[in-house]
Amino acid sequence: MKEIESKEIQKWKDQYPLLSKLISMEEIFWFNPNIEKFQTGIKKSPLIQEDVRDAEERLKRFAPYIAKVFPETKKMNGIIESPLVDIPSMKQSLERNYQQPILGELFLKCDSHLPISGSIKARGGIYEVLKHAEELALQHQLLTVHDDYSILDSDRFRTFFSQYSIAVGSTGNLGLSIGIMSAKLGFNVTVHMSADAKQWKKELLRSKNVNVIEYEADYSKAVEEGRIQADMDPTCYFVDDENSHDLFLGYAVAAVRLKKQLEELKITIDENNPLFVYLPCGVGGGPGGIAFGLKVLYKDYVHCFFAEPTHSPCMLLGLMTGLHDRISVQDIGIDNITDADGLAVGRPSGFVGKTIEPFLSGNYTVCDEQLYMLLKELVDTEAIRLEPSALAGMIGPIKLFKEGTDYLQKHNLTKKMNKATHIIWGTGGNMVPEEMMAEYYRKGLKLTLNEQ
Repeated sequence: MKEIESKEIQKWKDQYPLLSKLISMEEIFWFNPNIEKFQTGIKKSPLIQEDVRDAEERLKRFAPYIAKVFPETKKMNGIIESPLVDIPSMKQSLERNYQQPILGELFLKCDSHLPISGSIKARGGIYEVLKHAEELALQHQLLTVHDDYSILDSDRFRTFFSQYSIAVGSTGNLGLSIGIMSAKLGFNVTVHMSADAKQWKKELLRSKNVNVIEYEADYSKAVEEGRIQADMDPTCYFVDDENSHDLFLGYAVAAVRLKKQLEELKITIDENNPLFVYLPCGVGGGPGGIAFGLKVLYKDYVHCFFAEPTHSPCMLLGLMTGLHDRISVQDIGIDNITDADGLAVGRPSGFVGKTIEPFLSGNYTVCDEQLYMLLKELVDTEAIRLEPSALAGMIGPIKLFKEGTDYLQKHNLTKKMNKATHIIWGTGGNMVPEEMMAEYYRKGLKLTLNEQ
């Protein structure tokens, strides 16, 4: 979109009361006026429950291979999954620091500790690479869906896959999952990384024989360049974070796994026991896929909220204006500069925005300073270490109770909140080098002391 004129922005400000605060980079909580009942919304969706089931079955087929080549997944029999943990001390800390009770139970979904690449991107990224590998092997009659897929760990298959290449544009974590998985299978893999990607992520990828190309510009430019270069090579498969159904479905499988974890904890989700999930959001694929999967399973009993940095609220902007990927934060004067590198995205996925619009309860923004203070508090209370972007969800329940009275009343939830389950999605952090994590903690501590 060409530069937006100030009179156009003024018209939007009049139409959307929260837009002025968004442009001023203040923290806001926006409730989606276009949310629909699940049964109505799903009729508009390009994806259905069967697609999620198909993705789950494919991951099961690959489990023997995963268990063989990534020993850390052996105890889970090759299923890439993260723990769901109760965080009562953090809950008390939040209630005390923000002077706001959180009704119901509070859990952290530790995708920060997913095996192989230590972030939520291990779900969608690894799934899409595996699907592409399966399609190639089936097409060339090297594999049938009834085989034991551990046979892929052989020189025969690595030599076969070495004829092909995979490329992706990334701020970091998606690049790690695509790069590590592709290189393990034998593909030639290139990760196009934006300026805000952390140096240690680039170095880790290079140590795995991944070709890393660095850009001075942001995420959108890295994706654009990656797509152009991939288009010039007929043997190259481009993982398109902005438009990929496969990435989205790989993330959606998380819902099926979460359901089992909740059942094991004897936690019921139904009309009187609602579920609230808070998901950090960049371009939208990870949180969008998970939210879609959860809505497929729990329908109107689950309420999903996206969390974005105040300097990169691209999905919120796209949803609020209805323009989706036809508007970027830079168009309205927001700089897209945030320490939450995985969320440093100026333009959202149009595919994700349109797919999730009927199902998403709302979206809120959080400043970098809050992320650091929450990071420090989680270490102190629960000894769990996440990267800054992964803390975006943590403030969600506080914001909901402080600013969501109308939402809770509208959906007849006010009297049910004592029986609510809140899940913060911890999206990454396990692979952050210790010295960098210590620096994050020091920053959080300094900010906390300054506030007191």
